[in-house]
Amino acid sequence: MAFTKLSVQTSDEDKGIPVASTPETDIWAVFRALRDARSLFGLRPGHVQTLQAMLSFLRPGHGDTVFASNDQICRRIGGIDERTLRRHIDRFVELGLMARHDSPNRKRYRVKSSGGQSISYGLSLTPFLARADELLAAAQEMENSRRDRVFLRKQILTRLAQLDEFDPENELSVHVRRVLRRKLSVAEYRAFLDEVKAQCEQMSTAVDLPKATKLPANDGQTVRHQSKSKKEQKDSERPSDKTIPPVEQLTSVCEQAASFAPTPLRNWHDVERHARTLAPMMGIHESTFDKATAKVGSKNASCAIFIILQMSNGIRHLAAYFHSITLGRRESDFHPTLLLERLSRSDQANA
Repeated sequence: MAFTKLSVQTSDEDKGIPVASTPETDIWAVFRALRDARSLFGLRPGHVQTLQAMLSFLRPGHGDTVFASNDQICRRIGGIDERTLRRHIDRFVELGLMARHDSPNRKRYRVKSSGGQSISYGLSLTPFLARADELLAAAQEMENSRRDRVFLRKQILTRLAQLDEFDPENELSVHVRRVLRRKLSVAEYRAFLDEVKAQCEQMSTAVDLPKATKLPANDGQTVRHQSKSKKEQKDSERPSDKTIPPVEQLTSVCEQAASFAPTPLRNWHDVERHARTLAPMMGIHESTFDKATAKVGSKNASCAIFIILQMSNGIRHLAAYFHSITLGRRESDFHPTLLLERLSRSDQANA
C-alpha cells in the first residue's frame, strides 16, 4: 500500500502525558451519527462496517490510533478483500475523518523514550472524533427531516381519503397517490399538502336542503310531545320524500338542463338519456354516474344531474356534490321532490 507521509505533530501523548480517549459511549454515538448521515458524505454501508471494525480496536485511555494490521481489520469486518479495505481507508482520509501516521517500515506501533515521550504510528481516528458535533448535528437534521416527511405524508393521505369520499375519480387524488410512491423532499410534500387542502376546501360545499324544525326544549315534555305529533301528521299528509317527481315538474323547474336538450324531453327515457349526456360536461365521470344509477336508481340520478345544474351558481364542485348526494354520506338526505319545490318557490320569489 502506498502511504502518504505525514509529519507527526507533537502532542500531549508525545510528551508522555496520557491522552484520554473519548469515552466509549461517546465514540459509538458519533459512529451512529455518521452511519445515519452517511449519504451526506457519499459513504456506503461497506464504509460504515470498516469504520465500525476499526473503532472496535480502540481501548479507553490508549489514544485514538488503530495499530491493527490490514489483515486483522479485514478479518474483523468479515473477511473483505484487502484492496477494498484500502479503498475505504482512502475515502475516509479524503473526507478528513481519518489520518495516516506512517512508520519507516509501514508497520503500526507505538514507541516511547526513556523520558516517557511516545510516538504512535498507525491510523488515527482523532479527526473523526474531533468532528463529533458536526456529525451529531447532521444526523439530527436528517432525523428531523425524516419525521417531517412522515408527518406531512400522513396529512396528505388523510386529505386524499376525504377527496376519494367526495369523488373517487378525482384526477388530483390519482396523480398525488402516484407521486407519493417515490421519496419526496419536505418542500415537495408541503406543496402537495397545500394543493390537496385547497381541493378539499372546494369540495366542502354542504348539501342545500331544508333545515329540520327544532323542537322547543323549555316548555316541558308535554309540549315536545305535541310538536312531534304535529310534525308526524304533516309528514303523513305529503307523499314520500323519495317519490319521483313528474317529468313536467323536473323540466320546468330545471330550465338550464332542459335548455341543453336538442329535442323536447317528453318522458323519463328522454330525461335519463339527456342526464347521461350532461354528466361529463359537469365533470362527473361516467363510472360515477353508473354507480349512482345502481345505488339510487336511474331516475334519482338523473334528477340529481338536473337539480345540480340548476343550482350550479351556488356549488363549488359539481362532481363532488353529485357524489355526495348519491353515493356519499348525504345520500339519505337527498329528496328530489323537496328540492324542486324549494327551487320553484325561490324562482317565484325572484320573479
